[in-house]
Amino acid sequence: MYLRNDQGFELAGAAPGQGFGRAPAPLLQPTRALLRDQAMRIDWVPDLGAGIGSLDWWRGFATCTALCAATWLLSPGFKPLVGAVPSPLAGAEWEETRAQGIASLAQGATTGRRMAANDLVAPLADVPERPSIDLSATLGDGDSFDRALIRAGVGRNDAEAAAALVAQSVDPKAIPAGTRIALTLGRRPDRTVARPLEKLDFRARFDLALSLVRGAGGLTVDRKPIAIDSTPLRIQGLVGSSLYRSARAAGIPAKAVESYIKAISTRLSIGRDVDAADSFDVIVERQRAATGETRIGDLLFAGLDQGRHKVQLVRFAPDAATVDADDESSRGGWFDANGQTERRAVSGMPVLGHITSNFGLRMHPLLGFTRMHKGLDIGAPYGSPIHAMTDGIVTFAGRTGGYGNFVKLVHGGGMASGYGHMSRIAVTSGTRVRAGQVIGYVGSTGISTGPHLHWEVWKNGAAINPRTVSFASVAQLSGGKLRAFSAKVARLLAVRVGG
Repeated sequence: MYLRNDQGFELAGAAPGQGFGRAPAPLLQPTRALLRDQAMRIDWVPDLGAGIGSLDWWRGFATCTALCAATWLLSPGFKPLVGAVPSPLAGAEWEETRAQGIASLAQGATTGRRMAANDLVAPLADVPERPSIDLSATLGDGDSFDRALIRAGVGRNDAEAAAALVAQSVDPKAIPAGTRIALTLGRRPDRTVARPLEKLDFRARFDLALSLVRGAGGLTVDRKPIAIDSTPLRIQGLVGSSLYRSARAAGIPAKAVESYIKAISTRLSIGRDVDAADSFDVIVERQRAATGETRIGDLLFAGLDQGRHKVQLVRFAPDAATVDADDESSRGGWFDANGQTERRAVSGMPVLGHITSNFGLRMHPLLGFTRMHKGLDIGAPYGSPIHAMTDGIVTFAGRTGGYGNFVKLVHGGGMASGYGHMSRIAVTSGTRVRAGQVIGYVGSTGISTGPHLHWEVWKNGAAINPRTVSFASVAQLSGGKLRAFSAKVARLLAVRVGG
């Protein structure tokens, strides 16, 4: 109960030796402490604007007077400051100072003036040359290696020697245009001769760097192979609102996207059959050098996943030794995952134009009686190119009766086609033509009322309506080519996305 009063709290926390029975602390304070406390309670600097004439006011006035007097007695006094002004320069001193000074032209500065040389300066008879010069040359389109070096300042003999050494490692014509060549030219014995080539560095191929260094025996070449990682690049994504824009946004190069769309369009209609929810799958060639450069190549795989249906096309080209001119599968191209390819005609008609007369009975415009029209007449401007609808062999190319200049192609499988009224024939009998190849040009030879193409198609010797014929062809890989193709498909499908 005792500790709950103020005195008890104070004694409870006091230092050892201070007992409970002592007198309170204020009664034990000395007289000096009491005087200090009373002096601290006095306001020595009261507001002189209030209580004028009171005791506190007079005390503040006395304090202010004492402070002003002390300040006046302790002040060092007022003495004038002397500003020293340098004497003005004139004559030679002024000219020398102005030549070394940093000032604007408006304030008298001059240019081109130098301090006069003293006895320690020795005149030079000739300006010394730098011991070496670092230069660079760029190989232009169609440029030769030695001429690029000569333009950069290399002597003709050194340039030809360097080109000969480079040719031992790489074909100079195969060096891509725009290649930068780093050069170092050394000291020459006198100014009448070119500087000798001391060092040369450049990237000869994506996987090879060459360095030429001058030694005791002349220039020597140092081959520096560069490790290359040829893992293809695989990119997948959703088609979205635009297949082209989505593929480009995913990081596929524009050239590869164009090849992808062309490949897919051989199996599907891009505008009609491809939906926004479909996903594309693209694999392109990629080479990554150990030095950090990356090079993207051709499209290898074109895939489109539509959920219920997948399109997987692989570019495949058999060895040149196995190519058979009569076998479509040996010519290479885009094959599906089963090794089958489909070749379509280049367009719906062999010439760009409009149909002026259909297949069937008609009144002949010149003969004036009804007769069978065994083909299609396609009106087109004079000289328009005429294309072969599919591969074939030219069995006739020349002038024949009312057809005028006429070309007949045999396509195999009992199919044949004929093209008449040409102004000029572009093929000869016995030659083989490919789909889309120009075989002649529109004219009006023979019995004709104007420039147009008469196009006929025969099936086993009988004329049929060309508009009912599909000129698509299907080829299937087999044997060793199918095994090689299957192995390539397995390798491509094993590539990781983004890897």
